[in-house]
Amino acid sequence: MNAAEKVVCVTGASGYVASWLVKLLLNRGYTVRATVRDPNDPKKTEHLVSLDGAKERLHLFKADLLEEGCFDSIVDGCQGVFHTASPVLLSSTDDPQAELTDPALKGTVNVLKSCAKAPSIKRVVLTSSIASVLLNGQPLTPDVVVDETRNSDLRFCQENNLWYMASKILAEEAAERFAKENRMDLVVLNPGFVFGPLLQPTLNSTSEVVLAFTKGKNTFPSSTYCLVDVRDVAYAHIQAFEIPSASGRYCLVEKVVQFPEILKTLNQLYPTLGLQAKSEDDGKPLEPIFKVSQEKAKSLGVGFIPWDVGLRDIIESLKDKGFLSI
Repeated sequence: MNAAEKVVCVTGASGYVASWLVKLLLNRGYTVRATVRDPNDPKKTEHLVSLDGAKERLHLFKADLLEEGCFDSIVDGCQGVFHTASPVLLSSTDDPQAELTDPALKGTVNVLKSCAKAPSIKRVVLTSSIASVLLNGQPLTPDVVVDETRNSDLRFCQENNLWYMASKILAEEAAERFAKENRMDLVVLNPGFVFGPLLQPTLNSTSEVVLAFTKGKNTFPSSTYCLVDVRDVAYAHIQAFEIPSASGRYCLVEKVVQFPEILKTLNQLYPTLGLQAKSEDDGKPLEPIFKVSQEKAKSLGVGFIPWDVGLRDIIESLKDKGFLSI
């Protein structure tokens, strides 16, 4: 691929995964058209424009997921589009349709409609979630190995008020349907709970959960975490675009870890947090540990950074940015 062909679009570029994706793309010599909701908000853009190569090859564009057609001119001329933009809201919401479903579902379809109009685009890479894989009501026992053939059940998620998970299911299903109908080359990535060092200056849903860890609290809907480092997720996106044989879905999980194990590891890394007592078994049985297959992800060349390294690195990021004092 020559320099003129190395033009791609990243939607929601100021986000956690997308920021790392932009960084790695610039490092590889790509020209990146990055969409954000407000290019004039320094909290959304300063960490992007300060990246190596940004001055020469990063172009910021204002875009709204719910505005059909606003991505047309941005993706025209690109060889690839990475659609990462989607709301992440793990807490309860009074209006899941407006806060989660519409941006995830309509936003995905709007971006793909624009991509379908651009003959230059060779492949679209969609950031989905392990949430659209795991949750079908069937028990995740220790003998279960989850892979890309498993699908979450929309009704199960809706009945249990798992609105973020439901939004990812709807968006992924709509994307796959649209791609099939329009003969679009679509690759879907399904990362677990993403953590690791932050590039953006503001807290996101992940870092808020990790901050709660440091107080011995679990604010996640589950006590079992499918952990994956943000650097691996960003790298997998690029590989999914560059490797011609890449297709279908890819689960991205380094390890399935239970909350008490996270606290125990945090206590070992940062004894001053005093989490040892809180990480002791309180008498309740732990959720069974299942596994997530890495076979397909490793075909992308993903090596998987150990989860405790990612945990340490996000804590160090939170310290450096002033969100945590240890």
